[in-house]
Amino acid sequence: MSRKEHIIRSYINAYNQFDIPGMVANLHDNIVFKNIQDGETNLLLQGKKEFRQQAELTKIYFKERQQNITSVKHSEDHTEIEIDYYAVLAADMPNGLKKGNELRLSGKSIFKFSDDRIIELTDIS
Repeated sequence: MSRKEHIIRSYINAYNQFDIPGMVANLHDNIVFKNIQDGETNLLLQGKKEFRQQAELTKIYFKERQQNITSVKHSEDHTEIEIDYYAVLAADMPNGLKKGNELRLSGKSIFKFSDDRIIELTDIS
Protein backbone atom coordinates (compact mmCIF):
# COMPACT_ATOMS: atom_id res chain seq x y z
CA MET A 1 0.00 0.00 0.00
CA SER A 2 1.37 3.41 -0.96
CA ARG A 3 1.84 6.22 1.56
CA LYS A 4 -1.00 8.18 -0.09
CA GLU A 5 -3.37 5.24 0.11
CA HIS A 6 -2.46 4.71 3.77
CA ILE A 7 -3.28 8.38 4.50
CA ILE A 8 -6.60 8.07 2.64
CA ARG A 9 -7.58 4.90 4.48
CA SER A 10 -6.67 6.52 7.82
CA TYR A 11 -8.90 9.49 6.95
CA ILE A 12 -11.82 7.21 5.96
CA ASN A 13 -11.45 5.12 9.13
CA ALA A 14 -11.48 8.27 11.26
CA TYR A 15 -14.54 9.56 9.36
CA ASN A 16 -16.41 6.29 9.97
CA GLN A 17 -15.65 6.52 13.71
CA PHE A 18 -16.60 10.23 14.06
CA ASP A 19 -12.95 10.84 15.04
CA ILE A 20 -12.46 14.51 14.10
CA PRO A 21 -8.83 14.73 15.33
CA GLY A 22 -8.06 11.63 13.24
CA MET A 23 -9.78 13.13 10.20
CA VAL A 24 -7.71 16.31 10.31
CA ALA A 25 -4.41 14.67 11.33
CA ASN A 26 -3.19 14.33 7.73
CA LEU A 27 -4.76 17.48 6.31
CA HIS A 28 -2.60 20.31 5.02
CA ASP A 29 -3.23 23.62 6.81
CA ASN A 30 -4.46 25.03 3.47
CA ILE A 31 -6.85 22.16 2.64
CA VAL A 32 -9.57 22.93 0.10
CA PHE A 33 -12.66 20.73 0.48
CA LYS A 34 -15.43 20.63 -2.12
CA ASN A 35 -18.65 18.66 -2.06
CA ILE A 36 -20.27 18.24 -5.46
CA GLN A 37 -23.76 16.78 -5.75
CA ASP A 38 -25.57 16.33 -9.06
CA GLY A 39 -22.86 18.35 -10.80
CA GLU A 40 -23.10 21.39 -8.52
CA THR A 41 -20.74 22.46 -5.75
CA ASN A 42 -22.85 22.74 -2.60
CA LEU A 43 -20.02 23.17 -0.09
CA LEU A 44 -16.59 24.78 -0.31
CA LEU A 45 -14.26 24.95 2.69
CA GLN A 46 -10.82 26.53 2.82
CA GLY A 47 -8.33 25.72 5.56
CA LYS A 48 -8.05 23.13 8.28
CA LYS A 49 -10.00 25.29 10.77
CA GLU A 50 -13.07 25.54 8.50
CA PHE A 51 -12.86 21.83 7.74
CA ARG A 52 -12.75 20.92 11.45
CA GLN A 53 -15.69 23.23 12.26
CA GLN A 54 -17.80 21.67 9.49
CA ALA A 55 -16.88 18.14 10.60
CA GLU A 56 -17.91 18.94 14.19
CA LEU A 57 -21.17 20.52 13.00
CA THR A 58 -22.23 17.68 10.71
CA LYS A 59 -21.44 14.76 13.00
CA ILE A 60 -24.57 15.52 15.07
CA TYR A 61 -26.75 14.65 12.06
CA PHE A 62 -25.65 11.01 11.94
CA LYS A 63 -26.29 8.14 14.30
CA GLU A 64 -24.13 5.92 12.12
CA ARG A 65 -22.10 6.45 8.96
CA GLN A 66 -19.82 4.26 6.91
CA GLN A 67 -17.75 4.86 3.80
CA ASN A 68 -16.46 1.70 2.15
CA ILE A 69 -13.76 2.04 -0.49
CA THR A 70 -14.58 -0.04 -3.57
CA SER A 71 -11.67 1.04 -5.78
CA VAL A 72 -8.49 3.12 -5.68
CA LYS A 73 -6.91 4.73 -8.75
CA HIS A 74 -3.60 6.55 -8.51
CA SER A 75 -2.49 9.09 -11.09
CA GLU A 76 0.42 11.49 -11.17
CA ASP A 77 -1.32 14.40 -9.43
CA HIS A 78 -4.17 12.79 -7.48
CA THR A 79 -5.73 9.62 -6.10
CA GLU A 80 -9.37 8.81 -6.78
CA ILE A 81 -11.40 6.42 -4.68
CA GLU A 82 -14.87 5.09 -5.35
CA ILE A 83 -17.02 4.58 -2.30
CA ASP A 84 -20.28 3.09 -1.14
CA TYR A 85 -21.81 5.24 1.60
CA TYR A 86 -24.32 4.24 4.26
CA ALA A 87 -25.70 6.40 7.04
CA VAL A 88 -28.54 6.55 9.56
CA LEU A 89 -29.77 10.04 10.41
CA ALA A 90 -29.76 11.14 14.05
CA ALA A 91 -31.81 14.28 13.37
CA ASP A 92 -34.28 15.71 10.88
CA MET A 93 -32.54 17.41 7.95
CA PRO A 94 -33.48 20.72 6.27
CA ASN A 95 -34.06 18.85 2.98
CA GLY A 96 -36.94 16.83 4.45
CA LEU A 97 -35.12 13.64 5.44
CA LYS A 98 -36.15 12.45 8.89
CA LYS A 99 -34.38 11.09 11.94
CA GLY A 100 -33.89 7.34 11.51
CA ASN A 101 -33.90 7.45 7.69
CA GLU A 102 -31.17 5.41 6.02
CA LEU A 103 -29.03 6.84 3.24
CA ARG A 104 -27.28 4.69 0.65
CA LEU A 105 -25.14 6.43 -1.94
CA SER A 106 -22.28 5.71 -4.28
CA GLY A 107 -19.72 8.30 -5.17
CA LYS A 108 -16.09 9.12 -5.47
CA SER A 109 -13.53 11.23 -3.68
CA ILE A 110 -10.48 12.82 -5.26
CA PHE A 111 -7.47 13.49 -3.05
CA LYS A 112 -4.55 15.76 -3.93
CA PHE A 113 -1.42 15.91 -1.79
CA SER A 114 1.31 18.35 -0.83
CA ASP A 115 4.15 17.40 1.53
CA ASP A 116 2.43 14.07 2.40
CA ARG A 117 -0.69 15.94 3.49
CA ILE A 118 -4.13 16.13 1.87
CA ILE A 119 -4.30 19.60 0.30
CA GLU A 120 -7.46 19.11 -1.75
CA LEU A 121 -10.40 16.78 -1.22
CA THR A 122 -13.37 16.69 -3.55
CA ASP A 123 -16.39 14.49 -2.74
CA ILE A 124 -18.66 13.78 -5.70
CA SER A 125 -22.06 12.07 -5.53
